[in-house]
Amino acid sequence: MVSLLGVALAVAPAWAQQVGTATAVNPLSESTPPGGTTAPLVVGAHIVHKERIHTTPQGTAQLLFTDKSSMSIAPNTDIVIDEYVYNPDANNGHMLVSLAKGALRFVGGQLSHQGEATITTTAATIGIRGATVTVIHGATGTEVINHFGIIKITNGAGTFLLTRSEFGALVKNWETQIVDLGRIPPGDVAYYQAFAMSRYGENGGVSGFNGAALGHCGFGQVQSTNCPQTFWSPSNGESDATQILGNATNFGSGQITPPPTPPRRPPPR
Repeated sequence: MVSLLGVALAVAPAWAQQVGTATAVNPLSESTPPGGTTAPLVVGAHIVHKERIHTTPQGTAQLLFTDKSSMSIAPNTDIVIDEYVYNPDANNGHMLVSLAKGALRFVGGQLSHQGEATITTTAATIGIRGATVTVIHGATGTEVINHFGIIKITNGAGTFLLTRSEFGALVKNWETQIVDLGRIPPGDVAYYQAFAMSRYGENGGVSGFNGAALGHCGFGQVQSTNCPQTFWSPSNGESDATQILGNATNFGSGQITPPPTPPRRPPPR
């Protein structure tokens, strides 16, 4: 009994290991920790290994991982943090996230720089190296849009590399050849950027978040006292993960005019 208890205690921390934090949440978004019950996801919540995140048709969420990678989760999306290991001292590890349905935008951190960040769907395995990528998955397959870096897409029919910004590929299922979509229309890129972010008038889950009378988030000398993050700026071709999450919340609070959401073909469902 003592030995079994020792094993249980040794295993428990691994299952409950914090891998990130929810930095912006618009209701209703939910999370289910391993072995736990489903509950509303709130700003500041710890994200743990093996956790499932679900957004409703009105919900969005932004996650910041401990390696400074980030993920913006669009409405009506299901993901699971299947594997996440990161040693900040050695600066190594790996992450694996499965996307069951919906859409997400991933901004790579330290693990991505080493090529150790992967997103999977039923149609493909998507390896991310130093990259920012949008992945959309539904009944018609998986669409991948490369915004920066190198994306390696693999399935039973072969491997395809995306190396150019705003180019994409479509994978209908695990056994079919990966289709080169070429350059993605700017309207589609803008659509998915807005799709995964807070909407105008939403507060990202930060009660009372409105800096109009206090200053701006990320602009000028006067800063709002309730800005959780700062406005993002490009750095060596990549957006800092912490800043891009704050940008999403700033859009939602109305402090930055969001890009228009253009009409486009319906995403895969």
